[in-house]
Amino acid sequence: MYSLVIPVYKNEESLPDLLDVLAGMNSSLGGNLEVVIVVDGSPDNCYEILRARLPKMPFRSQLLLHSRNYGSFAAIRVGMQVANGDFFAVMAADLQEPPELALEFFRLLEADEADVAVGTRDARNDPLRSRWSSEIFWWVYRKFIIKDIPAGGVDMFGCNRQFRNELLALDESHSSLIGLLFWLGFRRKTVAYQRREREHGVSAWTLKKKINYLMDSIFAFSDLPIKLLISFGGIGVLFSVFFGLVVILLKSTGWVDVPGYAATILTVLFFGALNTAGIGILGAYIWRSYANTQGRPLSVVMRAESYPGSHSENDLSANQSRL
Repeated sequence: MYSLVIPVYKNEESLPDLLDVLAGMNSSLGGNLEVVIVVDGSPDNCYEILRARLPKMPFRSQLLLHSRNYGSFAAIRVGMQVANGDFFAVMAADLQEPPELALEFFRLLEADEADVAVGTRDARNDPLRSRWSSEIFWWVYRKFIIKDIPAGGVDMFGCNRQFRNELLALDESHSSLIGLLFWLGFRRKTVAYQRREREHGVSAWTLKKKINYLMDSIFAFSDLPIKLLISFGGIGVLFSVFFGLVVILLKSTGWVDVPGYAATILTVLFFGALNTAGIGILGAYIWRSYANTQGRPLSVVMRAESYPGSHSENDLSANQSRL
């Protein structure tokens, strides 16, 4: 069985097209598709629409509702926990990633060519502002966090059961799903695709969420902030030594009688700001360590339903002929 996990948040307008696409994918997979949809506390009518439509769809499905918005990472995680397939893939509900990509993931995994497959964008039909922000985001990610990340970023992935189990064993909060995929290693293959233009709604992947995700990735997979703090501290010490030597030289030659007020204030401000930044960086690491020791679940599922799928006579005869 193939399990497809789809997090849903503010995707009300794209759901009819999504369900049609899923029905086509189920047919391509011989009726062996299981769809796990996690509504991540969406404020619109996504849950009501799916609850009414899924029982009528030809594929097996599970519908989960989060008690609030926990983020796509938590939604993907809980979806993979309950999925029953031998091979797994994650797909966005906005259909900007082609569904054929998930089918290619399943093909690679079933052929045992890889343990995890990731989709990398070689082109995208997004507005210029969105493209620039995404390119900057992934450039920073590759430069300072994980150098193996494809230049176009990663939005979709697929994996086998062993990789899924290892991924779920990493019970970390305030972490990065993409970072964990690459940290785990295993046999990995990339599949290039062209990101489609968004037809419905507005992306919930806002600049604020990108910054928060980037910060979580930095603190979870990199000691860059500490290295920067050490570097700035070293520069500050060298600057202070140099400035002190200059003051001593000027004092000994009689150029100044009293230390300058401006120089004193600038020095205090510089080291005060450096000290504050250092406390903030250390606090960020301490907070994330504390959050991981609390033992709270990454998300809370408020409702969970499953549907066996309504197979037509043609589907049943086709499946029987394959057996």
